[in-house]
Amino acid sequence: MAPTRVPAIEGWFTLDDEAPQLLGTRCSASGTVFFPPQEGWSPVPGVTETTLEPIALSRRGKVWSWSVNHYAPPEPYVAPDPFVPYTVVAVELAEEQIVILGQLADGVDPEDLRVGMEVELVLGTLYIDGDEEVMIWKWEPVGDGASTEEGV
Repeated sequence: MAPTRVPAIEGWFTLDDEAPQLLGTRCSASGTVFFPPQEGWSPVPGVTETTLEPIALSRRGKVWSWSVNHYAPPEPYVAPDPFVPYTVVAVELAEEQIVILGQLADGVDPEDLRVGMEVELVLGTLYIDGDEEVMIWKWEPVGDGASTEEGV
């Protein structure tokens, strides 16, 4: 029997294979978007009364920066044995005006990344624990990855 897919963090993203989305909140007073989603109050300075509305974030953004991690992070991260370096990508979502971190999709060489390259949210397996496949979001280049900002 195949393992049951579960999100690594409940309520932060959907498990839709075709169009996964990160889930955030928007402050009704300021329009500020938050990820991860906030509950109960707005952390925007000076905002005392507000409603935080749940929203689905853009699925596509542009590479802002990235780094290859050559060390295993501390728990609760579950590192493969032996540890394999992985890439963390900072992606700017233009509509929301925020930058979201996530791992680079499996099979993508970090040497091919460029600032300004368009990427899309995909799902990936973080690890399998018995009968559960723990899922996370990852970023994957769109098309041939040729769409980068000029002068960068």
